[in-house]
Amino acid sequence: MVTSDLDILPAPIRALAGHGARIGLLGGSFNPAHDAHFHISQIALRRLRLDAVWWLVSPQNPLKPSAGMAPLAKRLERARQVARHPRFFVSAVEEGLQTRYSIDTILALQHLFSQARFVWLMGGDSLAEFHKWRHWQDIFLNIPIAVIARPGFTVRALNSPAAERFRPARVADPDRLCDKAAPAWSFLLEALSPTSATAIRRQGNWL
Repeated sequence: MVTSDLDILPAPIRALAGHGARIGLLGGSFNPAHDAHFHISQIALRRLRLDAVWWLVSPQNPLKPSAGMAPLAKRLERARQVARHPRFFVSAVEEGLQTRYSIDTILALQHLFSQARFVWLMGGDSLAEFHKWRHWQDIFLNIPIAVIARPGFTVRALNSPAAERFRPARVADPDRLCDKAAPAWSFLLEALSPTSATAIRRQGNWL
């Protein structure tokens, strides 16, 4: 399935996924990974009652320019340093699956691990721009989605084209989200972390 040491599926994830675990999928460039990624993952783990959170480090985000993008190996190394939690796992499985878009990655993982109860995790900033993603409506139709608020994006996120299109599918109780058939999504509003990868790069603390 996956051969390189960059994109190998962690054995604990394979075991969990094969036994019907509740797994949150947090995709992104992680350029670089930072404490807001960790914060989002902690919230999702608790509020959604997940067994694990899987960080999917993208070889190249199609919505972001390649200029200024650190090599995949460096981004993976940083993500593993940040994801210091026994139930957080980091992988570049998209490199092995050779998927570029989130919808293709989701469908591939659902095919490989048909027993797993996957939920897609993203920040409110991503929901605000979600209608620009390739086949974004198909993502909603194929996997439950948990949106964790990000500073300055709550109003935009909840009034975005994606939120408006799937407003009837919003689930009030996030702890039940993994058991819902898609389309189903929840918005989790808690204490927010202001850290962003863009700010880190601007400060010259990366690359």
